[in-house]
Amino acid sequence: MNITRWLATIDLLCARDFPAEYGRTDVGTGGPGCHMAELATSGDFWEGGRTERAETEARYELDRDALGERLTERWGAPGTLSLGGVLERSLSGGEDIPEPWASLSAHVPDVRLWKQPETGRWIALGVSQWDKELPFQLLAVITETDPP
Repeated sequence: MNITRWLATIDLLCARDFPAEYGRTDVGTGGPGCHMAELATSGDFWEGGRTERAETEARYELDRDALGERLTERWGAPGTLSLGGVLERSLSGGEDIPEPWASLSAHVPDVRLWKQPETGRWIALGVSQWDKELPFQLLAVITETDPP
């Protein structure tokens, strides 16, 4: 865990302009109105058992919470947004969910949210896993798009 490095990445992205088009960046991905930083990535679980996976998931959640404590010192208590309902609304076809929330809901169950008062940008922290065999990731999302 390297909270100092993660905070520096978040600070950089809070100040950086958003890319004009979606694509890879030096810290993850980005596009119009959003940056998504891959702060930490675990190994995969093709060979690992359930215990290793559960321990890794717990460690990534603890890392998210520890980083969240530092962001809370800056911007106050976070909100929590469950993305399960967002995914359901996106898949049902009845609602057009804006990015980054639509794609984030496909692999992150929930996020902690802060709104940076200076810029009005949202900062979200979440733990991602696309499938049970794939790595966990600690993600920071900086966006100007309000959560759905």
